[in-house]
Amino acid sequence: MRDQAENLRLKMLQSQGALGRSIAIVSGKGGVGKSNFSTNFAINLLKLGKKVVVLDMDIGMGNVNILIGKTAQYNLKHYLLGEVSLDQVVYEGPHDLKYISGGSGMSSVMEWSREMIDALLNAFAELQKTYDYILFDMGAGATNWSLDLISAIEEIIVVTTEEPTAITDAYSMMKYIHVRDENKTIYLLCNRAYSKEDGQETLNRLESTMKHFLNKEVILLGSLPEDPAVRKAVREQVPFSIAYPDSNISKTLKVMVQQFVNRNLVEVHGRNKQNTFLSKLRNIFSKGRD
Repeated sequence: MRDQAENLRLKMLQSQGALGRSIAIVSGKGGVGKSNFSTNFAINLLKLGKKVVVLDMDIGMGNVNILIGKTAQYNLKHYLLGEVSLDQVVYEGPHDLKYISGGSGMSSVMEWSREMIDALLNAFAELQKTYDYILFDMGAGATNWSLDLISAIEEIIVVTTEEPTAITDAYSMMKYIHVRDENKTIYLLCNRAYSKEDGQETLNRLESTMKHFLNKEVILLGSLPEDPAVRKAVREQVPFSIAYPDSNISKTLKVMVQQFVNRNLVEVHGRNKQNTFLSKLRNIFSKGRD
């Protein structure tokens, strides 16, 4: 009966037209500026008239609220436990940015109750109907929980820097993802590049490695420059795209996001396929339970 009800709900969602796209922003290691990118990527989508929500899934180490100078009394865990409604965990930041804190204690899915899993699926279904983009700011590295979630999300943006350790870890992360789903769309971003040429070289190296060892095509999103405006904005707890719109990095990111949106308008992304996000999540979280 539960499976029938779930299938019926997914079919009803499919009949309602276009649903928001799910995008996971990941990195192989910490310190590459992933959360800063996630926040400012979202801000630029908002400036283009898109409705965006950011889920800060860096369990116990979330930075999104700090970067925008906000605090979150409730997080996703409070909602999953039935303590508050979904609306109560959605907070508003600058430029009408909506964000949800993941909270701690979500890393062991097998300890979740059936009610928590159903609540999570219901939440994501509602978010898909409300927003054009659902951005998951994932924690650095790979855990069973994060890989389970990433494997259900439609598109992945992998953030790296020019540092050898960051490059190696970015490749490892893409390999983990590819093993779970070889058809996953993966974008690659080089952050904090000392020059456009250096950033492009880093991207080309990783692209070549993915082709050679995994026979996997990745999409090069581009590179963002090292810019003192980022540190200033972090200290001020205002996204650099808002605090310093004329900075080099803000101008570069603005063009990058516009190209990203244009690319996806040209590509054929069947809206009915969007619901595979929910279907995959249910299958993953139901393993060993039914």
